[in-house]
Amino acid sequence: MSVKPLLLSIIIPAYNEEQRLPQTLQTIHEFLVKQPYTAEVLVVENGSNDRTLHIAEEFSRKFKEVRALHCEQRGKGYAVRMGMLAARGEYRFICDTDLSMPIEEVNKFLPPILKNTPIAIASREAPGAARYDEPAYRHLIGRVFNFIVRLIALPGLQDTQCGFKCFRADVAQKVFPLQTIGGWTFDVEVLFIARRMGYAIVEVPIPWYYRTHSKVRVLRDSLRMAWDLLTIRLNALRGLYDPKL
Repeated sequence: MSVKPLLLSIIIPAYNEEQRLPQTLQTIHEFLVKQPYTAEVLVVENGSNDRTLHIAEEFSRKFKEVRALHCEQRGKGYAVRMGMLAARGEYRFICDTDLSMPIEEVNKFLPPILKNTPIAIASREAPGAARYDEPAYRHLIGRVFNFIVRLIALPGLQDTQCGFKCFRADVAQKVFPLQTIGGWTFDVEVLFIARRMGYAIVEVPIPWYYRTHSKVRVLRDSLRMAWDLLTIRLNALRGLYDPKL
């Protein structure tokens, strides 16, 4: 008996998410059962010291589309890489646990709305996007960081740090094995690699809701992310992003 191919894989990196994960998985499940396409949800837990992995495993027994994975390396980027390479969908979508972008927006990243797009990234800055409840200082810091990203790595992209991104399967299989950064700036790195390979990147305007329990620590993480941008350029000069023959 042939298995119907999956259109969509939703990859959720999860670190200490026992409070938010149950509602998130329930919400995604209720959305997916109404869709005409087939999908899976990969929860990739990495380094949690709470019940995140146990909850993911419980839901994998409850909902057939959910898979629970454990990543030994701590860092959102490592969890995403594992999920991207383990996924089976034709399109592979990174989804933050807080669902600061409503899950219903995912269809904007898929056919027929977007047809055969290599990479589509959620944007809070593209025309038609909207931000809700974000403190002014967080918005300012984000725009400063994006200016640096455009200057050093990704000219033209207005929002590389929104946590919702979709990769076509063949693109994911080529890009993510070359990823080296495990922290917050992994998004910039994989987009940088993809652009070097010639893949188009489309920004999709979304509604985005600020969540108060963000795990980003603005000062500490901003300094780390700035250093990562320089590392990306250095890695490129050293040939680390050249496809392996």
